[in-house]
Amino acid sequence: MLSIRKIGVIGRTYRHLNRYRQILTILFKYGFGDLVERLKIDQYIEVGLQMISRKRRERVEKLTRAERVRMAFEELGPTYIKFGQVLSTRPDLIPVDFIEELSKLQDEVPPSPFDSIAAIIEAELGSSHEELFEVFEKIPLASASIGQVHKACFADGEAVAVKVQRPGIRKIIEVDLEIMLHLATLMERHIEELSIQRPVRIVEEFARTLEREIDYNLEATHMERFARNFLDDSTIYIPKVFRDTTTERVLTTELVDGIKVSELNRLEAAGLDRKVICARGAYLLLRQVFDYGFFHADPHPGNIFILPNNVVCLLDFGMVGTVDRQTREDFVDLIDTVVHRDEIRATQVLLKLTEYEQEPDIRLLEREFADFIGRHLYKPLKDIEIGKLLHQILDLASRHRLMIPADLFLMMKALGTIEGIGLMLDPDFDMIAQTTPFIERVKLARYNPQRISEDIFRTAGDLLHFVQKFPRDLLEIARLVRQQKLSLKFEHKSLETMLGTYDQISNRISFSIIIAALIVGSALIVISKIPPFMYGISLIGIIGFLAAALMGIWLLVAILRKGRL
Repeated sequence: MLSIRKIGVIGRTYRHLNRYRQILTILFKYGFGDLVERLKIDQYIEVGLQMISRKRRERVEKLTRAERVRMAFEELGPTYIKFGQVLSTRPDLIPVDFIEELSKLQDEVPPSPFDSIAAIIEAELGSSHEELFEVFEKIPLASASIGQVHKACFADGEAVAVKVQRPGIRKIIEVDLEIMLHLATLMERHIEELSIQRPVRIVEEFARTLEREIDYNLEATHMERFARNFLDDSTIYIPKVFRDTTTERVLTTELVDGIKVSELNRLEAAGLDRKVICARGAYLLLRQVFDYGFFHADPHPGNIFILPNNVVCLLDFGMVGTVDRQTREDFVDLIDTVVHRDEIRATQVLLKLTEYEQEPDIRLLEREFADFIGRHLYKPLKDIEIGKLLHQILDLASRHRLMIPADLFLMMKALGTIEGIGLMLDPDFDMIAQTTPFIERVKLARYNPQRISEDIFRTAGDLLHFVQKFPRDLLEIARLVRQQKLSLKFEHKSLETMLGTYDQISNRISFSIIIAALIVGSALIVISKIPPFMYGISLIGIIGFLAAALMGIWLLVAILRKGRL
């Protein structure tokens, strides 16, 4: 487990001082000095951070804020690159323009020295790489921020790919996460507009996501689950996992010798059929989403290899998504209602799929949906790109502060990615036509007799459980009431505002009565000629009139400041 502690004492702060200086320097460099100053970091971090030179900042005025965030994350290293990649899948947390920019983050770094990689293999597997493998190539096939992949062979000659976690990466991640958590805490404390997004919760959720990603056992489980799902499909291939040489930090899988789906010239030279590959790739993802609700969440061209006979092979199962049956059915309804130009029903389904803190203006959302449909669905269905359609729906939801759940967004993004690859392979590719049979299947499945009977039995079971439990729960409530252990708390929203208004009204009335009393009393004193006198007028009366005048001016100013007489 990742060991993340809150920064709050001098010892821990010194432990992170160098890294903290580096992070703040990069933030200044990319034009986020105003953010750093608003965090009031100098109150928490020891003397020395003041030495950061702001002259080293690059001239970034021409870049957008999203571009500067992406560049800063790239320079900050592996933890922040992963953080940006995770944020790029969360439209419920960041705006669409940031999602597009953070999606460009590249996770490629120079490889670690082989001696340190060999040491990790021996520590994890209990034997050296020479004992475990007949051949082990020291130069990696690929190198990313968390791990790197080496080609190897077992004694029987079987070629494998060995992914090894970088040495010390866990410690680097823990330090970065502690600093990130500290910065998030300061944001919630000092920056009101950012506190609404609850940055501490975002960092804690990211830590859990990263914990799963650096556990190669979990990736191996994902691969085995995919392999079981497509065991009966010879057009799909999932590399085999070797559990005997797989641990939390080492993953050994079958080495696949294929052609990247983006290498079109090599596909042509090998005599492979691009149209067949295109159809199979789309079918593969659609089955993952609509049949199993468990899908590869990062199907970019580097993770798709083509084997002989147009067989599609998926790689890198570190990022997967899951959607339950109800979400799949609601998503199908959304696509179906948009395609059939039913803006009222589309609005209802979108609200069902999303989350929101404050209910949006339904009529306005319906009008915008109608406008969206009129602008984008005037052409034949075969000419509509589902990726662009989903992106525009996402943009519409974002404008109305509707939050798309993370896994649903991953599904939408995966569908758009596959459609893009399909159009690259076959310019005439029609994703809507490929998706239609799955949509029809999902719609018909609701009326399947077995499904209906299952729903009836489930509802009957829930009702029976309620009937059995309700009398007991009622007796328990009565017992707590008798023992005076039960208390009810009522929360009146906006009641404080109303009470404050009433207090203000009563105070003004009281103030006015006092002023009126002072004027009447002072007049009586003046008429009665009560000494002492000033210029022949009762001094007490004059003081009373002055006090009434001052209080009257004060009351008038208070009313005018509120903008209401």
